[in-house]
Amino acid sequence: MIDLDDTDRALIRALAKDATRNAGALGRDLGLSQPACWRRIKRLKEAGVFRGTRLEVDAAALGFGVTVFLGVKLATKGRVSLEDFERAVTAIPEVQTVEHVLGLYDYRLRVVARDISDFERVLRRRVMTLPGLGNVEANVLLSEERRPGPI
Repeated sequence: MIDLDDTDRALIRALAKDATRNAGALGRDLGLSQPACWRRIKRLKEAGVFRGTRLEVDAAALGFGVTVFLGVKLATKGRVSLEDFERAVTAIPEVQTVEHVLGLYDYRLRVVARDISDFERVLRRRVMTLPGLGNVEANVLLSEERRPGPI
C-alpha cells in the first residue's frame, strides 16, 4: 500500500471526475507545477493505484433502455467449475459485469437490453443455458446515482 497525502487524494478525486485532464491543468488546480503533478500521477500509476482509464458510455443513448441485475446461484449437482461458468457468462455481450460474491447468490450480473422483451430473449437464450446454472433472481434498475468513494 502506498502512502497518500492530501494532495495525492485531491489528485485522485480530480482524475476520477475527469481522467482526460492534463497534468498542467490539474497542477494549476492543486497548486502544483506541471512536472510535479506529472511525477505524482506517474508514481500513483506505478504503485497500481490507477487500474486504467475508462470511457463511461450512456447505455440508454445507444438504445439499451433496460438494466437488470441478476443474482445467480449455481446448481450443486454436477459441480460445474467456476471457470466454466465464468468463461461462458463473460462471452454474453449483454452481460456488462460479472461479480463473484459471497452470500445468498454466487454471482451478481449486470445485464443490459434494449427493452424487456429483449431482456427476456437474453435470459431465455443465453443466461438460462449457462453451465451449472441453478437459481436466478432478477432486479430491474429503476434509477442510478453514482457517488465517489471515500478518497
